[in-house]
Amino acid sequence: MTVLAIDIGGTKFAAALVRPDGSMDRRTEVPVGPDPTATLASLVREVGPAEVTGVGIGSAGPVDVTAGRVSPVNIPAWRDFPLADTVGGLVPAVPVALAGDGQCMALGEWWRGGHGPASRALLGIVVSTGVGGGVVLDGEPYLGPTGNAGHIGHITVDRDGEPCPCGATGCLETIASGPSMVRWALANGWRAAAGHPDARALASDAARGIPVARLAFQRAADALATAILTAAALFDLDEVVVGGGVSGAGDTLLTPLRQAVAKQAGLGFLHRLTVTRTALERDAGLYGAAALVLPREVRPPAGR
Repeated sequence: MTVLAIDIGGTKFAAALVRPDGSMDRRTEVPVGPDPTATLASLVREVGPAEVTGVGIGSAGPVDVTAGRVSPVNIPAWRDFPLADTVGGLVPAVPVALAGDGQCMALGEWWRGGHGPASRALLGIVVSTGVGGGVVLDGEPYLGPTGNAGHIGHITVDRDGEPCPCGATGCLETIASGPSMVRWALANGWRAAAGHPDARALASDAARGIPVARLAFQRAADALATAILTAAALFDLDEVVVGGGVSGAGDTLLTPLRQAVAKQAGLGFLHRLTVTRTALERDAGLYGAAALVLPREVRPPAGR
């Protein structure tokens, strides 16, 4: 049994063949390019052979899993785009399943990242160009009626904060996404010591002790902790796994985040919550997409 896993991000598409034992072949990653539909078709033809038994897709959102359509914020050409039907036309006669990229990241971590089955309730957070997320309950992704459950980036953490492109104000994404952190740091006097002033340069300067860069990460950590504890109070979470490009900062983000979670946690059951960094890096979403179409009984979770 082999499935085709596809990860649709705002700036890149990735695909791979995945088997129930977690082995992965033909992993390929490409920029979205000026014609995302053509890019998708080329990627599927390159990676997906005729013998796959299913296709799992994790996509940046919003998504509509019932209709199989997506409207990724960073892909303007795709608004209400029939992603599931398009892929189904490229790989006919097999089931196609769709979920949000944050949900697939969480499911991938639960399956192959060594978190299940010990974590009955796991929240995965993707901190990157935006902030996405997903919840896995007892080994199954909780998608919600439309497929958009787990959109933690749009929990309000500052009612007097900045307007968010989603239409709300003070969303987590306006503070903790990579571009938001950089924008705040630049407005408060940061100048990158070397290279382009992006999230990677900001993390480097924060690790070197540059005060404004460190403060940008502390500010993001405080906002993330508020959103995480809101989710933890709702879902009685065991564990939070943080992935995405900004998580590459490692302890520069994780240390203040864990401290903020410990400081803000009130109710006793919140104190057991653990916060870890992704074990699977950029493959988490692909594993989660594969798990959408691999029956649970044939994909035992990896141990810690």
